[in-house]
Amino acid sequence: MIRKLLVANRGEIARRVFATCRALGVETVAVHSDADADAPFVAEADHAVRLPGNTPAETYLRIDLILDAARRAGADAVHPGYGFLAENAEFAAAVTDAGLTWVGPPAKAIAAMGDKMAAKALLAEAGVPMLPTWTDADEITDFPVLVKASAGGGGRGMRVVRDAAGLAEAVASARREAAGAFGDGTVFVERYVERGRHVEVQIFGDTHGRVAVLGVRDCSIQRRHQKLVEEAPGVLPDEVRTALHESAVAAGRAVDYVGAGTVEFLLAPDGEIYFLEMNTRLQVEHPVTELTTGLDLVRLQLLVAEGEPLPVAATPPAQGHAIEVRLCAEDPAQGYRPATGTLHRFAVPGVAAEFGPLAGPGLRLDSGVVNGSVVGVHYDSMLAKVIAWAPTRAEAARALAGALARAELHGVATNRDLLVRVLRSPEFAAVDLDTGFLDRHPEVFAPLLPDDQLPPAALAAALASAAARRASATALAGLPSGWRNVPAFPQVTRLAGPDGEIEVRYRLDRSGGLAEWSVSPGAGSAAPADAPTPDGAAPTAGPTPDGAAPADAPTPAVTLVGAYPDRVVLDVDGVRRAYRVHRVSSEVFVDGPDGAASLAELPRFGDPTVELAAGSLVAPLPGAVTRVHVEVGQRVAAGDLLLTLEAMKLEHPVLAPADGVVAELPVAAGGQVDTGAVLAVVDPE
Repeated sequence: MIRKLLVANRGEIARRVFATCRALGVETVAVHSDADADAPFVAEADHAVRLPGNTPAETYLRIDLILDAARRAGADAVHPGYGFLAENAEFAAAVTDAGLTWVGPPAKAIAAMGDKMAAKALLAEAGVPMLPTWTDADEITDFPVLVKASAGGGGRGMRVVRDAAGLAEAVASARREAAGAFGDGTVFVERYVERGRHVEVQIFGDTHGRVAVLGVRDCSIQRRHQKLVEEAPGVLPDEVRTALHESAVAAGRAVDYVGAGTVEFLLAPDGEIYFLEMNTRLQVEHPVTELTTGLDLVRLQLLVAEGEPLPVAATPPAQGHAIEVRLCAEDPAQGYRPATGTLHRFAVPGVAAEFGPLAGPGLRLDSGVVNGSVVGVHYDSMLAKVIAWAPTRAEAARALAGALARAELHGVATNRDLLVRVLRSPEFAAVDLDTGFLDRHPEVFAPLLPDDQLPPAALAAALASAAARRASATALAGLPSGWRNVPAFPQVTRLAGPDGEIEVRYRLDRSGGLAEWSVSPGAGSAAPADAPTPDGAAPTAGPTPDGAAPADAPTPAVTLVGAYPDRVVLDVDGVRRAYRVHRVSSEVFVDGPDGAASLAELPRFGDPTVELAAGSLVAPLPGAVTRVHVEVGQRVAAGDLLLTLEAMKLEHPVLAPADGVVAELPVAAGGQVDTGAVLAVVDPE
């Protein structure tokens, strides 16, 4: 039996495996990079071994360092998690050659499925349906097609190409991204099916020749070919489900599969299914299968690795419905740009279990972060998985959306609002799903907080900040903030908001009530006071200091019910609204009933600073400049690709904001840049 298990991974999957190990009485060993030294998974392990360095290539992809860590810690088994070396046949063989128990399929099976082209040929012989596939781009005449990495998955190295003109660049870009993520830049091309659904079958094999099906998941909601929303059981016709089960078992038996595996398929609009790939590991989305079958898949992995027979029925019936979302540190409105920084608060309400089973309808949280966690640039942007289980799909979606909407996620931009809008969309409710869902529904990218509710949220931020200052005052602490013997001027708070500067003006009466208030774009705002905001809505303001309201803006009647350092209650147009306020230095995070706002209080008198040159393009996050496509003096058009920045394992294009001439290019290919560094300056025409 396994006594001490090393998890060759990080983040939430390491914590997930450790949770089962604690329940089974198995000791745990973590390995960690320098960047992860203070991460929660390291603190939860019984033993931890440092891997010197920060990048995956220096740490989690080093087979020699991980085996040495197992030896030093006295581990007798290794669990690969997912990603990194999880589907590396060389690693699996090295673990077994070192006399350790490998918690995963045999190296032979990993190798067979790891080469996607060889896997297609092998499984086609076993009767598994396939899409037309090419390895020579010159042979392709029928578009659209999908370029895919042969050695990995997770959406990396994938590009949709709709015409021959874009094929060469898509192949080159996919090769670079695949080489960076998997160490192998081999790619192939297959036919792209419009409006197809991504469905997958969880299989489990043991050393006694059994291959069981544990259900079908639907993972069609994706961004950049990476899954965002997953559910089980997939809502499918019985005949499609049967065909999926049969094809998945045939795939498993073709390679004598042992352990947890997932066979992924594309479900075309005409009902035909096509093999995509087989993942020889535990999937990120395994919790939805656990919650609908009552099984602990990590426990099954350990039992099978110990040589025990699989203790489950061939196809256990699904109970209820589970939906999982991937909460990521990224900004969907900015092309899913990854976000970095300190997670000042991470709180999801109503969580009934972490990394384990639920006693009834409720929420499960599998998280790699806690309050104070630092989100860096070296690894994937996923922060956590939030999963809801309920007797019906509609109940699960409603519960999950409600919990996400009320979550307090402070310090790092996330995709929370996008996830909530997807779960609440009528199309999701009607199971009108496919992998192009997000492309067809731009409305889900809108923030939850409506434009007309930003002013009350900004007012709440200003009032809470004032209350905090009064609470810490050493003189006349009982006076209301801003009290004057002869009131003449309102209090003014300047905030940095989502679209620029916001100016909040308010005056309290002698009883501490709100006598007057207004919220408008400040002098430094991206939009002038008389201009539409970026989404087309007019600026919203309350009464002006003299009591008159702007003619072109709605004027909510606001009464102050109570203002405290961490909570403000306002009566807005006869409806009482409570705002939770969290202040960290100058940052102010406001969570209200309609959504959240991340603001920053600006100094009343700003220090003079050197302004950036007009047309400057700055790095949105730290990263490496992989390619520079232009040179100084070159004329460019709006949208032209200037350079490519790589961060969090993905390439991010930097585009010209307008027609003009490249005036400055202070970076070179291969250089590292920090957030805010000037990448290029384009003089507009």
